[in-house]
Formats: sequence, structure tokens, C-alpha cells
Amino acid sequence: MLYTVTLGGKNYEIEVVEGEALLVDVSAASAPAAAAHTTSPAVASAPTAPVVVAGGETVTAPIPGTVLSIKVQAGQSVKAGTVLLVVEAMKMENEIMAPHDCTIKQVIAAQGAAVDAGAPLLVIG
Repeated sequence: MLYTVTLGGKNYEIEVVEGEALLVDVSAASAPAAAAHTTSPAVASAPTAPVVVAGGETVTAPIPGTVLSIKVQAGQSVKAGTVLLVVEAMKMENEIMAPHDCTIKQVIAAQGAAVDAGAPLLVIG
């Protein structure tokens, strides 16, 4: 699916492919992403910074793995200890829990996506 996202007054076209995760860094972009659109695997694996909502606390992956399930959605209020999502690593399911009572501001991770340790998963506030 192709989406148009407006950031800082500039429009960027982003293609989303089912079952794949792609983080887009537009901080250094001088032209809309459509001009540089490609389906090359090198683009998907290039290290990039995700677009993260300002004014929140980022919940990151404690270990590398695969996002098995996402249990919350943006706007949802949760209590401390609530399971936010599950990351599978080495055949073990690791529940990522809310560190305190909060509201989910943004879900960054996608179900089925491979994540590295320290990768942003959610923004809470």
C-alpha cells in the first residue's frame, strides 16, 4: 500500500509491504521519498531512525527478536505491568510490560517485524 505522509510541511510517499517493517528517517531528506523510491533489499536494511512522536517515553526492545503480537493501540490507557507487546527470541516469548501507568501515544513496531535490541517499539506518556 502507498501512503502519503506530511512532515514539516513536506509530503513523503511511503510504501508499506505486508509482513515487512521499514523505519524511515526523513530528518536529512531534501526531496520527497517518492523520488528515491526503490524496492531494493538494501533500502530496507539500511539503519534509519524511526519517526517518533515527541513528548513521550520510548519503550525499546530489550533483546533482538520478532514482534509476535501487539496488545495495545494508540490512545489506550494502561496500568503498570500491563503487557504491551510480545517479542519472540530464541523460541521464547518475552512480554514487554508498561513500566508505569501511562497512555500509548504511538505504536512503532509492526507485528511480525524483526527488531534489534534497543529498537523503538512504542511511545508512552
